[in-house]
Amino acid sequence: MTPLHADPSTIQIVWFALSAVLWLGYFFLEGFDYGVAMLFPILGRDEDERRVMINTIGPVWDGNEVWLLTAGGAMFAAFPGWYATLFSGLYLPLFLVLVGLIIRGVAFEYRAKREGTQWKRTLDWCATIGSFLPSLVFGIGFANFVKGIRVGSDVLIAQGFWSLFNPFALLGGALFVALFLSHGAVFIALKTKGNIRTKANRFALKSTLVTALLMAAFVIWQNVAWPAAETSWMGTAATAICWVFGLMATAFLFVSGAMVKKERDGWAFVFTGLSIAFLVVNIFVKMYGNLGFISLDPANPLDMTTAASSPYTLKIMTIASLLAVPVVVGYQSWSYWVFRKRLSTANLPATQSHAGLAEQGAG
Repeated sequence: MTPLHADPSTIQIVWFALSAVLWLGYFFLEGFDYGVAMLFPILGRDEDERRVMINTIGPVWDGNEVWLLTAGGAMFAAFPGWYATLFSGLYLPLFLVLVGLIIRGVAFEYRAKREGTQWKRTLDWCATIGSFLPSLVFGIGFANFVKGIRVGSDVLIAQGFWSLFNPFALLGGALFVALFLSHGAVFIALKTKGNIRTKANRFALKSTLVTALLMAAFVIWQNVAWPAAETSWMGTAATAICWVFGLMATAFLFVSGAMVKKERDGWAFVFTGLSIAFLVVNIFVKMYGNLGFISLDPANPLDMTTAASSPYTLKIMTIASLLAVPVVVGYQSWSYWVFRKRLSTANLPATQSHAGLAEQGAG
């Protein structure tokens, strides 16, 4: 049975839904960024192929990260209790995410600042590791939200750090990594031509199948072990939604694999994106109301009503969002349209060594 609770206001529901949308946008957009970078050592066998892979995300990766900042900002402003508990109790995992994002950004920005194979290979590995860490940590984190993180009467996390690495959470981490690898592979196939596209398609054909099996295991385990009706404020409807959306997320991966086989790159990318979207909706439906927490003190719970900001704050934020979000979405859509063409090694400009440039200058 769903525990008794104070009914959330309409504006609190709106901001919970908006938080879900922002996380969905982040995983959809940044997911293929992470996947492309994690595929550097797998698909990028030489310098030219790695340059093509980097160029596919070069114009958009930093814009995609804005969605993480926006999602975090929405949590901070709309549900400060939620934000404070996470950042105080899960400081180390979030620190690992930050480290990953820093070394990843440094790798992208400084890779072309120096010549030398060793320099570039080192930064390529930084980009790969910096993309793997957030993918793994976010997967483990959201799996724990599905399972429920225990909080005490002081509204602080009441379980040990290592308990977060339970088998279901590790499955969630593996699922997120595999999902982003598949999403990144089909994005590379969509944005490239020639040998790199062929290799990306080959990888995506295998990875979508593996990811679909991981997704099925995650969805079945989630719904059998922790039915959404027991914690979600949607009641019995939440269980049905989680089953339907979870199984559809799995099915979309199989469809994506079929599209890869037919070399329908655009549709393959759409279906991996839909799989991410339906997985996120499934998770947030499970988190609706309790925010992914199990409150050990029923008299002092941490939930959507107790963690929320004042109605006036939420009202001001809603007005500001209605003005700003369309501008951000419009600008980002325009940037994707501008950089929509496919790339190949034939599009790369000729490079010259520092020694060659020095000789030209002396001449």
